[in-house]
Amino acid sequence: MDHFSDDIYTEPSNPDVDTLNNLGPLRRMAGVWQGTRGLDVKPKADGPRKQVFVERIELQPIDPQTNGPQLLYGLRYHTHIVKPEQVKTYHDQVGYWLWEPATNTVVHTLTIPRGQTVMAVGTASADADSFELLATNDSSSFGICSIPFLEYAFKTVQFRIKVTFNPDGTWTYDEDTVLMIKGKNEPFHHTDRNTLSKVSEPTPNPLAR
Repeated sequence: MDHFSDDIYTEPSNPDVDTLNNLGPLRRMAGVWQGTRGLDVKPKADGPRKQVFVERIELQPIDPQTNGPQLLYGLRYHTHIVKPEQVKTYHDQVGYWLWEPATNTVVHTLTIPRGQTVMAVGTASADADSFELLATNDSSSFGICSIPFLEYAFKTVQFRIKVTFNPDGTWTYDEDTVLMIKGKNEPFHHTDRNTLSKVSEPTPNPLAR
């Protein structure tokens, strides 16, 4: 924590209001995307089960954000996932992707409507073709918070996500959510993967319009 200034109140002067020009590696994720060949490997009583899925994710730029002297640019997102040919929601998720240019830090927050939130962190260059973020349940900053039942039955001890930008303009994510399941001695790796193609361009953030 000693890299922080003693001046915790003074905000940056005249930040660039055009978020799309200041997203670092996240710039290539901005917009509306669809993936039709996702794969989820989840725990069941009789062992791991594979499930293919269809995903739509919207990532829209937000106005610059400050924590005193800290300056963040970001994307607000909503992910909606269904099984092929079905309407019922299979997975729903909201949160932010954040970029701090001063430290080359990427932050990913996620919240799901089953009572869980995660904040993962990593570093990357502004023109990175891939990056990886991590959260652990023993971190007070970049950690995992779950409702009591999930802590009891499916305790998440680690979350890792890798994003890779592909030459054809698509991008791929690989997630590994490590669970300690009641009655099991070994951790279970609940994995998700999908490749996303752009459906439409992002809408500029309010200050940039």
